Amino acid sequence: MSSGKLAIHGGQAVVPKGMVKPWPHITDEDRQAVMEVLADGNILPQRTLQNESLTREWAEYLGVRYCIPTNSGTSALHMAVAGLGIEPGDEVIVPAFTYWASAAAVLHHNAIPIFVDIDPHTYTIDPTKIEARISDRTRAIMPVHIHGLSADMDPILEIARKHSLAVIEDCAQSHGARYKGKLCGTMGDAAGFSTQASKVLTTGSEGGLFTTNDELVHKRAALTQYLGELVVPGRERETQDYNAHGLGWVYRPDVFGQAFVRSQLKRLDANNDWRRKNCAYLTERLQGTPGLSTPYEPEGSHHIYYVYTLEFYPEQLKLDIPTRAFRDRLMEALAAEGVPNTQWQRMAVPSQEVFQAKDGYGKGCPWSCPYSRPGIEYRTEDYPMTNRFVDRNIYLLGIYPPNGEDLMELYVQAIEKVIGQVRELF
Repeated sequence: MSSGKLAIHGGQAVVPKGMVKPWPHITDEDRQAVMEVLADGNILPQRTLQNESLTREWAEYLGVRYCIPTNSGTSALHMAVAGLGIEPGDEVIVPAFTYWASAAAVLHHNAIPIFVDIDPHTYTIDPTKIEARISDRTRAIMPVHIHGLSADMDPILEIARKHSLAVIEDCAQSHGARYKGKLCGTMGDAAGFSTQASKVLTTGSEGGLFTTNDELVHKRAALTQYLGELVVPGRERETQDYNAHGLGWVYRPDVFGQAFVRSQLKRLDANNDWRRKNCAYLTERLQGTPGLSTPYEPEGSHHIYYVYTLEFYPEQLKLDIPTRAFRDRLMEALAAEGVPNTQWQRMAVPSQEVFQAKDGYGKGCPWSCPYSRPGIEYRTEDYPMTNRFVDRNIYLLGIYPPNGEDLMELYVQAIEKVIGQVRELF
């Protein structure tokens, strides 16, 4: 166990400066993949090649029929909403803890997000609370596989079948994660993945992937990608009839990002195994430490650890300190010790201003529009498990390759050092 004066009080940091390597881990193969786009000398054929290749390769990886590369995970989820024929005033059930893009994708199509609290152990939507939120306007459930861990899909799918609802999987943080042997993104009617810079599968910038096994859902989703027209990227002049069949939002990805993510895809499973090994080490060493809890992996789940979560409990250390103040002070102390950490969401999604004001497009739309169900409320107190987690959690960063067990050991030492001298922080 590390000892000595806390770094926040002038002591030596446990983790040397510069030891934590950044993500994404870029290899010569990644550089070559991007350079080949430029080496061609003609970008237009490369646009077609990269798009068609990524479409095929991601569909093959998941074992699904259809894939559409997009410019973000949010647009991929919106394409799922559109593809499933969800209409203005329809309701989609979403967990109260997620990045708000999950709910934004619903609003983008003039539909209404209805929130459900989370399971206190997995932080994914609590299936036991879903049916109470179903109304005659409900059309879909959107489970979010958060932090790289799958939602509990069997009861969710059973509820969906019972009520004739679609299931949209938000897989922004779960590329390669599994639930009872099934890959996330293969269990529902459609799925959206993000390939933004921080994600386990990344373009290095922005991007996303829409997937489905349903031909009609795929066709409708495809219309949103290019202003309501069916267009093959790189073949606009040959395939475009300049006739919009509906609204679209220009959700096409860029060619360089597609080349980069295709290269990264070749190492996805190996990178995920690396993350799992690092996080297993952290859990083994930290489990049982007073004042904190480590991530939970249910039996049958294959967690790929987009991030590593810790929850802090001042009451276990017999400290009469508000939870948020305790958590925030420990974040500062750990950062001073060289342990990169962050606090991702700072409130439940339904507590955010757009839902409290119920004013998405102005004049209260879509809630005030005649096709929406009246009386929808977003009360912060209705989501106690989400509120508790938001108050207590932090994310440890740097758990991805090429960082290894030597760094994880220093993380453990830094955490033990801070917890061991926690009273000196207050």
